[in-house]
Amino acid sequence: MPMISPRPFAVVAGLAILAMAGGVVWLLAPRWFSPPPTQFGWPATMTTIAGDGGRGGVDGVAGRARFGDPFALVIDRRGALYVADAGNTGRIRRIDPDGRVSTLPGSFGTPSGLALDPAGNLFVADTSANAIRKMTPAGVISTVAGDGVAGYRDGPAAQARFNGPIGVTVDGKGNVYVADSYNDRLRVISSDGQVRTLAGGDAAGFADGDGAAAAFDTPTGVALDRHGLLLVADSGNDAIRQVTPDGHVSTLAMTDPNDGAGLLQGMVGLAPTWDGFVYVAAYRRGRIVEMAPGGALRVLAGAGSTIDGNAALPLVGPAGLAVARSGALYVADASAYAVRKLSRRGPGDAQIAKALAAPALPALVHAPIVPWPLRPQAGWHEVVGDMGEVRGNYQGDARDHLHAGLDISAPIGATVLASAAETVRDPQPNWEVEGLSEGLRIDQLTYIHMRVGRTPTGEPLDPARFQIMRDGEGRVVRVRVKRGTRFRVGDPLGTINRMAHVHLELGSPRAKVNALSLAFPGFGDHVAPRIDDVYVIDGAGRRLSERAKGRLVVSARAGKLGIVVEAWDQVDANAARRRLGLYEAGFQILAADGSAAPGFARPRVTIEFDRMPTTPDAARIAYAPASGDAVHSDQRTRFLYVVSNHIRHGRAAPGGWDPADLPPGDYTIRIYAADRAGNVASSGRDLPITIR
Repeated sequence: MPMISPRPFAVVAGLAILAMAGGVVWLLAPRWFSPPPTQFGWPATMTTIAGDGGRGGVDGVAGRARFGDPFALVIDRRGALYVADAGNTGRIRRIDPDGRVSTLPGSFGTPSGLALDPAGNLFVADTSANAIRKMTPAGVISTVAGDGVAGYRDGPAAQARFNGPIGVTVDGKGNVYVADSYNDRLRVISSDGQVRTLAGGDAAGFADGDGAAAAFDTPTGVALDRHGLLLVADSGNDAIRQVTPDGHVSTLAMTDPNDGAGLLQGMVGLAPTWDGFVYVAAYRRGRIVEMAPGGALRVLAGAGSTIDGNAALPLVGPAGLAVARSGALYVADASAYAVRKLSRRGPGDAQIAKALAAPALPALVHAPIVPWPLRPQAGWHEVVGDMGEVRGNYQGDARDHLHAGLDISAPIGATVLASAAETVRDPQPNWEVEGLSEGLRIDQLTYIHMRVGRTPTGEPLDPARFQIMRDGEGRVVRVRVKRGTRFRVGDPLGTINRMAHVHLELGSPRAKVNALSLAFPGFGDHVAPRIDDVYVIDGAGRRLSERAKGRLVVSARAGKLGIVVEAWDQVDANAARRRLGLYEAGFQILAADGSAAPGFARPRVTIEFDRMPTTPDAARIAYAPASGDAVHSDQRTRFLYVVSNHIRHGRAAPGGWDPADLPPGDYTIRIYAADRAGNVASSGRDLPITIR
């Protein structure tokens, strides 16, 4: 990757020069006032600056404030943070240095990118309004460019057209740079009010080069680096691009398509430091990536970090970034409805930050009724899969992953309908066009296994919301759904593909909640789970088989053992062949007289699929070998739960039961197996054992 060559900072008449980068404002002064140098992969601690994890629009003290969609940040020279909060009302929020949150006057459609100029004017990329807006320090709002109609047109600012702009930044001369996201171009609004295209052509693609010969795919975040070069989060290409003032485009870093880690996948925002590093927010991956001046990438915080302690810093859906003069990094954790701060961890600080609370339950959980995503929306539909079930892959691994949502049976070609009134938050909310797992995430709900926005023959269901793109032979190659697109209950979203069901997920990608917590009309569950087998395995996964007097013999010297239960569930009106997974499972040890053994006054609930675990090997922690589902393998559906491991509240970790904790003698392992409705298995749950 090309390396950004260093240049000395200019100091004019001893005065500070303001440098804007993606809304980040630094005061660049003589060297003795410079911020500390940036370290590649620095140890961090995380605090929540504002937001209690619930969605809303509440002002006040930081710990009680609420946001609707905190998507972008900018920090002024006094340390106040401005937040583009594209909730239901579309407002700009301010977080003062003392932590108090307030709402600025005026409203927007879908505020996304933010930037400040030297005079303190705030520029806003108003995505759904297809315009760039400006708010003065006095609170006066005006339209800088864009006539409000989605399109593409250069020229006088008032007549220019944009298509869902998401990123914005401004230089010291008053030129405003715009990531015109769904036109796949970089545009400039000059200080004299003219709009021109800096780089990008007529179609989404990937190409370096000059002006229109270059190509982008859904550019989102933009920022100016220390040399006045434009940095671009080229989201659709998983790449960081650089654009010179005359429109020459080059690539600084790009995710290798063969790299499963995908460090830049799902990136939205970026922010450079004063000394040439760049931070990138990977929205769907839940992490912050740091790029060194030479192009090397490293996960700084969140999922996949290898920096000591930093992987434990939980991020749900980071979108916007702002670098403070101290070197601290502010993060708009949009999917967690919070603003975080990453600070350097000192020698005397705790190794990792205190664990942050899980995001509040989605508002839909509290709704009295949530319509089904199929017709009739108020009628009964068969549930054929639920959260936590083991799933295999087509390469023969029967424990490849855990099922993340709710499967609702439907005939191929049936229309999928919106179950809630929601607004699209993700700049790229849909994926895998014409694939089996094609889907669309709107906000709290994600719909999968459908042809997004089109009929079975590929015709658009709603051209105003879905842009169908075809190749030269007329085949559908892409469907675009813009950030800020609004849906009402019952609006068509797509049609069922050959998977013959719609897979419904609740919550953001890194904080999924069990969709059975939703109140669907006509749905009931009065059927208790069934237990088919209970057994014990050693550390190598081998089933213990020695018996004496009808009891399984367990050695006190065996070390930690695994307790396994084969169990499954049904709900009302399921087909007789249908097997669903459990919601909760655990175990209890009873003494020979039937009383609870020490430490087992109540069953230990070790498995609970209330939230989706984000641990990569969660399926192998939750399930024993020989588990699998009939969809991806030839064997019948089998759920073999390792109840001596721990899978609860979105976390998964190996465990084990040590028989040496109990005196030798006769005992009974009693399994606890329950469904989401609270039905508990009462037969087949006991395994008599003898500890020697």
